[in-house]
Amino acid sequence: PYRSKRRRRWLSTVRGEIAKEKVPLSRQVSKLENEVIALERRRAELFAERGYDATSTRTIAEAVGLNIATVAYHVGGKNELYLEVMRQAHQAQGEALAGPLRDLQDAGSSPAQVRAGLTAFVDSYLSFCVANPHVPALWMRRWLAEGTDVAQLEADYAGPLVQQVSTVVRELLDRAGLAAGLDVDMLVFSIVWSCHSFVRAGIIDHSGRRLEPHEVAMLDRFRRHLHDVVDRLVDRP
Repeated sequence: PYRSKRRRRWLSTVRGEIAKEKVPLSRQVSKLENEVIALERRRAELFAERGYDATSTRTIAEAVGLNIATVAYHVGGKNELYLEVMRQAHQAQGEALAGPLRDLQDAGSSPAQVRAGLTAFVDSYLSFCVANPHVPALWMRRWLAEGTDVAQLEADYAGPLVQQVSTVVRELLDRAGLAAGLDVDMLVFSIVWSCHSFVRAGIIDHSGRRLEPHEVAMLDRFRRHLHDVVDRLVDRP
């Protein structure tokens, strides 16, 4: 669904332009969808690669072969484009974690079941990051204090999601009588920091060679490390 008035207006204009070409309706729809998909994908990639400060509306328009005036008038300026990218990134995160979070809430109360539930949830988040590397990149750009004039994103998205996960984890640990003194917020952030950094940079081996996160052996090794981190922290009094 196209939510913004500008976006609907832009789509209406594009439909009109396509209709003038007198091509079959199926091809018109296909071209329209391709225009929309290209714009959405490229703007997310550019903000992830360059950050908010270094990405302009002109850069986005040129990347998808559209006129800057058309993009600005019908879709919005840089601020609106960025806000929509971050909204979609947060929505993707939330949808990907909804099922695993329910499974975590339903985990049993024995220590073994709690550990299994936590590591399964961590696996789900890591898998999301690997499949959607632009999402970690977008948030890491904000860690570098980029886009500070769009400050509400942490309050609207990051903070509530961390609180939601932390609350479920704390309740689960209390149910099993585990880790009463554990700072759960710091555990959640540690997993986030680790996953985001790994997905964007992999690791450097002893020879100085970069090991990419998509390599199966490297990914399995990192996953085991995350499991060890969770298990050791949960076992603390």
